[in-house]
Amino acid sequence: MSMSVGGGDTENREFNSTINTTPLVDIMLVLLIIFLITIPVIRNMIPVNLPNAVNIPTTTKPENIVIFVTKDGDIYWNLQKTSGAADLQQRVNTVAVEKPQPEVHIRADKDVAYSAIGRVLYAVQRGGIVKVGFITEPDKNSLAQFIGMQH
Repeated sequence: MSMSVGGGDTENREFNSTINTTPLVDIMLVLLIIFLITIPVIRNMIPVNLPNAVNIPTTTKPENIVIFVTKDGDIYWNLQKTSGAADLQQRVNTVAVEKPQPEVHIRADKDVAYSAIGRVLYAVQRGGIVKVGFITEPDKNSLAQFIGMQH
């Protein structure tokens, strides 16, 4: 058994211009095997019927508190402008001790800075209000899809 190890005449050697695809094929086969093993594990989960994502209109009770945050960052407590963060905190502390505790609904302008909403949430959380919600406009596309699913 003999073997030629590149010695000898260098002028007669040709360059190999093809790409060696063997490592690429090996990697692809390994990835294919990994996916074939993990897909059945993912599919065998506990079956759960998930709800459709649609904004359902809420009914606001008179005892609920609506906090408005304007584009400029002004805060209104049930249509009355607050004088600042301390005033908001005092109002939250006053209603947090009521039984049953009222819900707080936050209506914020879509162009308001996140920091203004963060200050409101901080005051509500610090006051001890348990139920807080955001009031939004319904998305017309999701509402149309929900109506289409019902028929």
